[in-house]
Amino acid sequence: MKASTKVAPLISIMIGSIFLLFISSSDAVITCSTVIQDLAPCVSYLRSGSGMPPPACCSGAKALATTASTTADRQAACKCLKSASQSLNPNPGLAKSLPGNCGISLGFTISSSVDCTKIN
Repeated sequence: MKASTKVAPLISIMIGSIFLLFISSSDAVITCSTVIQDLAPCVSYLRSGSGMPPPACCSGAKALATTASTTADRQAACKCLKSASQSLNPNPGLAKSLPGNCGISLGFTISSSVDCTKIN
């Protein structure tokens, strides 16, 4: 019985380690609803604005830039924005310049023609 009492904690540690390995290796992917929620304050600006984006828009863009921290997150955000841009019909120049005007980098251009699979 001494051997079994020594083996049981080792088995628990091994199972816990395998569990953590699978959890940490998966990429957390941002949801489209998060992307839309973050950039909702930008919609009217992107459609018909001029000059600099409003502060609420830049706050949302900064939140998105922080949340989209992995390649998978950036690709998912890109796909969501690409899809949304087809129905929102934003001003292409304003969409493209939004990250720079808010002082952030998303790692991709906001455009209906961007290839989201090439984002790192």
